[in-house]
Amino acid sequence: MNYLGIDLGGTNIVAGVVNEDNQILAKASCKTNIPRPEEAICDDMAMVAREALKKAGLTMDDVPWVGIGCPGSVNQGTGIIEYSNNLGFHNWPLEKMMTDRMKKKIILENDANAAAYGEYVAGAAKDAKDAVAVTLGTGVGTGIIIDGKIYSGCNYAGAEMGHMVIVKDGRPCTCGREGCWEAYASATGLIALTKEAMLESQADPDSVMWKMVGGDIDKVSGRTAFDAMRQGDSLGKAVVDRYISYLGCGLVNAINIFQPDVICLGGGISKEGENLLRPLRAYVERERYSKHAKKQTQLCTAQLGNDAGIIGAAFLGRAIGL
Repeated sequence: MNYLGIDLGGTNIVAGVVNEDNQILAKASCKTNIPRPEEAICDDMAMVAREALKKAGLTMDDVPWVGIGCPGSVNQGTGIIEYSNNLGFHNWPLEKMMTDRMKKKIILENDANAAAYGEYVAGAAKDAKDAVAVTLGTGVGTGIIIDGKIYSGCNYAGAEMGHMVIVKDGRPCTCGREGCWEAYASATGLIALTKEAMLESQADPDSVMWKMVGGDIDKVSGRTAFDAMRQGDSLGKAVVDRYISYLGCGLVNAINIFQPDVICLGGGISKEGENLLRPLRAYVERERYSKHAKKQTQLCTAQLGNDAGIIGAAFLGRAIGL
């Protein structure tokens, strides 16, 4: 049996065909190009799905369902995307629109939940009973697996830990609150931290980070502070340390609430590997409530990268018992 998963992101739409061994046989993609009408996005999702199937030498008849991971609050009961702050959609009848185009059963799930399920099925959380997956990208996406099931809450909007407040009256978040974890621990948050530190040190002629971006602050990325730290720059290290404290705060909250077997970190920042994980583990060890327990949550890097959402979406039928 083969399965088809679609990962709808803010930048790209990617479809993949996955076999029983959790291997992606073929992929196809296109740009999301938001903002634009919902109908146009659905047309492109159907297009890339059929293209991926064609590359794999298959047709729609060869898959039992189409799983779609998408940002926002996904009401599986109605098939409607009720709210997506990063894509700007409200009450989008995605399931019906895709059923009309694909003539196949459509299963929807939040994209971070789908990625978490992908890591549970085939990645860093494969042997876990309870797991949390955190994706550090433009925002902070989180997915929770409890007893092997995706946790989504009574209204299908659970696991939005990126929007728990860690700084009272802090930075504005795209969700409308202030001080959300996402505003500090995402790649966007790290870039903001870096720019703030650089502007405060603008008069320093020896500033490594200013030299790295050629004096253009708009060229700052999520790598800038880490790269500067590796060059021995004290300001870069200070930014990284501050970022670790914000990221660690949210991770400790997750551990204290769920006590998962595993927390796996994905997204671009996770590519820093042990430069990120080593200080994070030290922070978690100091702050967690369960510091005296024999069994502790394992903190690791996600294994599937950008494929987690595709694999998780492809197997959504299994997640709901089909």
